Formats: sequence, structure tokens, C-alpha cells
Amino acid sequence: VQLQASGGGLVQPGGSLRLSCEASGSIFSRNVMGWYRQAPGKQLELVADITNDGVANYGDALKGRSTISRDNNDNTVYLQMDSLKPEDTAVYYCKMNLNWKDYWGRGTLVTVSS
Repeated sequence: VQLQASGGGLVQPGGSLRLSCEASGSIFSRNVMGWYRQAPGKQLELVADITNDGVANYGDALKGRSTISRDNNDNTVYLQMDSLKPEDTAVYYCKMNLNWKDYWGRGTLVTVSS
């Protein structure tokens, strides 16, 4: 399984950004796709994940300011982030859990700065 994330970049405080992550390979039946982030000097933390049934789970990182969704036809997961703050600056990683094994994408950098 390979994961390709995109959509990161520079955004001003208060702005929005939408991340995408497409999975390819031998993907079947139940899986969970999600987003994690790691800010400089901080630990990796969950932003949100979602099952292929559409059940979403949000971590504290962007709770109330993010929406996760997915398209099972394209094996793509999206993360809509709103009202971004400078402390949201981090590398955002896409992950898929399939058959109890984790697959990670390379990460996409989100910088929130004026």
C-alpha cells in the first residue's frame, strides 16, 4: 500500500486548507484512514481518522476546526482545516490501517504564518 498526500502549503492565520491523501495498492474490505501531525519539537498526534463506513474520530489537535471525509471509490481521504492558527504549523501525515498494519505517507508541510 502506498499513500500520496498533497495539499499542504503556506496559509495565513484564520485561513483554510484542504489536504488529500490517495491510497493505492492492495486495498480491500475494512480499513481506517487518517491524518496525524508533528509540529517542530513535539510528538506525533492524531488529527482525525475515519473508517471506510464513514465513522470519524477526532483528536484534540484540530477538533472543531477540521472535517475528515473519504471517497472509497478512489481510496482517498480528505482533511478540511479551517480557522488555522500558527500553532497548527506541522508536517501532516496520512495513515492507513489495514488488517492491523499501519501504512504511512511521506507527509505534507502546512505552514500557518502571516
